[in-house]
Amino acid sequence: MLEQNGACLNYKFDNELVRIEPWGENAIRVRATKNSHLPDEDWALEKVKEVTPEIKINSNNAEFINGKIRLTISATGKIEIYKFSGEKLLEEYSRNRKDICNPKCSALEIEAREFAPIKGSDNYHLTMRFETVSRDEKLYGMGQYQQPFLNLRGLDLELAQRNSQASVPFVVSSKGFGFLWNNPAIGRAVFGNNITTFEAYSTKVLDYWIVVGDTPAEIMKAYGTVAGTVPVMPEFGLGFWQSKLRYQTQDELLQVAQEYKNRNIPLDVIVVDFFHWDKQGDWKFDKTYWPDPKKMIEEINAMGTEVMVSIWPTVSFESENYKEMLEKGLLIRTERGIRVGMDFQGETIHIDTTNPEARKFLWNKAKKNYYENGVKIFWLDEAEPEYTVYDFENYRYYLGTDLEVGNIYPVCYARAFYEGMTTEGNDKVMNLARCIWAGGQKYGALVWSGDIASSFSSMRNQLAAGLNMGMAGIPWWTTDIGGFHGGDPKSPQFRELFARWFAWGAFCPVMRLHGDREPRQPQYGQTGGATCCSGAENEIWSYGDEVYEICKKYISIREKLKPYIRIIMNDAHENGAPLMRPLFYEFPEDSESWNVEDEYMFGPDILVAPILYENCKTRKVYLPKGETWFDYETKKNYDGGQIIEVESPVEIIPIFFKGKDNNILAD
Repeated sequence: MLEQNGACLNYKFDNELVRIEPWGENAIRVRATKNSHLPDEDWALEKVKEVTPEIKINSNNAEFINGKIRLTISATGKIEIYKFSGEKLLEEYSRNRKDICNPKCSALEIEAREFAPIKGSDNYHLTMRFETVSRDEKLYGMGQYQQPFLNLRGLDLELAQRNSQASVPFVVSSKGFGFLWNNPAIGRAVFGNNITTFEAYSTKVLDYWIVVGDTPAEIMKAYGTVAGTVPVMPEFGLGFWQSKLRYQTQDELLQVAQEYKNRNIPLDVIVVDFFHWDKQGDWKFDKTYWPDPKKMIEEINAMGTEVMVSIWPTVSFESENYKEMLEKGLLIRTERGIRVGMDFQGETIHIDTTNPEARKFLWNKAKKNYYENGVKIFWLDEAEPEYTVYDFENYRYYLGTDLEVGNIYPVCYARAFYEGMTTEGNDKVMNLARCIWAGGQKYGALVWSGDIASSFSSMRNQLAAGLNMGMAGIPWWTTDIGGFHGGDPKSPQFRELFARWFAWGAFCPVMRLHGDREPRQPQYGQTGGATCCSGAENEIWSYGDEVYEICKKYISIREKLKPYIRIIMNDAHENGAPLMRPLFYEFPEDSESWNVEDEYMFGPDILVAPILYENCKTRKVYLPKGETWFDYETKKNYDGGQIIEVESPVEIIPIFFKGKDNNILAD
């Protein structure tokens, strides 16, 4: 049965209810369930200005039109989605005998919307199937995965958060639409050449949102309207950030900050990483090794540098806060057995950041012990988030890696700081987080790509990850320059990798140096965080004179880029635009731009071609047509629409500015 209910179109058959409604301009939200009613959650979607669709119900089908998008649903419940101009975008994949006159009638009995009941629950294992309308369709977004492919067609992606994986299920199609799988359950997305499949392993509802746009920029702006955009980037986010695993004492941190000052090298942020505390869950500096953090931060601020601190959600049974948090129900629970969430430097349990009172408790501790001492940047290290999953349907946590329910908690962890943060004057709090889900960008979360390997293959993965994060609506993204795991600063091979990664880092949304270098340093104390050993030095002078000069060059370039970066950061805030943009984002009419995966636009005017292979001294660069391109190194102009080969010794990353003689970096 098809019926109109206000601005909604409903389809009912047997025990299934399907609701189709407008959600923003040129966009449609589709929900379905086999329970008695649709849940109330909107998940990533925010309420938007109401629009009035055109709804037509006929004897055999119904039509739903909202601006540039048109949906049809048959009397047997099959959905097809088109551009208003007529091009088919999506068609549900079903093979059954409901309509024996249909050319796709089949004895296979495969449903497009498959709700498989989960025993002992009113949840379902949900599978949503679409025909692959065009095998040459290209797909981008979906968040961060450790693989080198920009185009997602043909890939099988897990929908779950892990260390170095951030599942953000929004995808942009080369056919001119954006699609949000608006379901936070753990699941799977497969973009096959025959069928595109989305799965949720435990849910009550199918929920997706689709928008049509003439350009990728129009699609991203529409998505930002319904899912939110990043705040305005604070000034300290524009320059160079120094970090390592880990600065062990107040004196060590001050010495490093002072050395940058003495060398006249601009440093916007320096990081106090994990285990600067006594017990996990204390959320404050250990006075043994950090005796006067307020004075330390004041001294570093006087050098023109901000201090970032790492905060973990883990709480030791020996923490000064454990008893109070246990009594007030602010900790996660386990289904059975001992309440242990993680065993790293001692057994701990996580704070329950889905509880508003727990979020308030955490922020108040951080505000008193960090923010009021001058810290404005928080590193929300989720401490292996794959081990902790929250089931929103049953309101409980599960621990382990073989989970089939729920949403991962780290998005709520960033939200704890967003909800509590205050501003005084121009002060803004920023959250560096390991994982994020759709809509998390509005919480001021800067996502980094996790504990990745130090290798050229890993670097190639990060380029694809950063670009697809941007196309998933997450413009604030960064990576550990040089990779996280391993790497000896004295190794010639690692120095080459580090130099290449550092140059590329100057053209990432945030330029942040971090890593756990070899050889490991010895334990320096017997109490508190001192039992967690640090890696080798990781400052720019740690890599020899040649690399040091390269690092100085690209820090200087980053400084000169700040006025430009402010502009593109504002574009991200106002329009949901990514900062790192695949070439097609700026040049959608250039068909070759859709095929380029190893270069990108940093904002609208800078083309960046990273060096992604060892011992590479030249590389080919495609220059999009319709523009003249200015080579920053050679000062030559090139016509667009061609591939050129450029010299790229270790001190050079090829960059081109859009426009003849357009030297953005000119003094």
